[in-house]
Amino acid sequence: MKDLLTTFVRCMGILYIVPTPVGNMEDMTMRAIRVLKEADFVLAEDTRTSSVLLKHFDIHNRLVAHHKFNEHGTSAAIVERLKAGETIALISDAGTPGISDPGFFLAREAAKAGITVQTLPGATACIPAIVSSGLPCDRFCFEGFIPQKKGRQTYLESLKDEVRTMIFYESPYRVVKTLQQFAEVFGEDRQVSCCREISKIHEESVRGTLAEVIAHFEEVEPRGEFVIVLAGRDPKQLKEEMKEKRREERKNAQKTKY
Repeated sequence: MKDLLTTFVRCMGILYIVPTPVGNMEDMTMRAIRVLKEADFVLAEDTRTSSVLLKHFDIHNRLVAHHKFNEHGTSAAIVERLKAGETIALISDAGTPGISDPGFFLAREAAKAGITVQTLPGATACIPAIVSSGLPCDRFCFEGFIPQKKGRQTYLESLKDEVRTMIFYESPYRVVKTLQQFAEVFGEDRQVSCCREISKIHEESVRGTLAEVIAHFEEVEPRGEFVIVLAGRDPKQLKEEMKEKRREERKNAQKTKY
């Protein structure tokens, strides 16, 4: 029975999740190129954008659209093709699929079906941003894009006591507004690093307090896609505040008792 199951698994295909450059084409790995060439076909967030990438690396393979608007409707058929033994590669416009890009749903459905899902190491914007930020990167949380309307304030308030370094993605059109909201919730003196155009010619990191970085981008127009790396709350300060809060609660409890 075990041998039959092993044979069945081997007959199934593999879903490769392939990172692509976030800016500099030299960040494409040799393994990624090979996988994209050898796959039966390539799923792409935007076939027009990805066709430029494939042409650059002389990859002649069929592109099939797979994006947030159709992934729930097409994933079942893709899983069936994987079950039948096809090898399929998934790419997004830039970076690693599934990280603020389509990919999670298909990866989950494939894994649930017992299909091998392999993610290649490669380009993503968040890791270079936090490592170069000068902020602690031993522990961090990735928050991606902040909700634009409903629940935005509640969401930010939920992070008020987060002690880990936080990573956010933001567009140049909203970055100043987002930083201003950060200052209101986390305080103007909280340290932040705004990294833009990662791996491109005009890559830049603007570091300082929220007040300083806001002042900078109010004078210099933000351009390019941003990764905002925000320092977490001081754990010692949070601990002291929690102690003080408990002391106050005990005092109030004693007053109520007597």
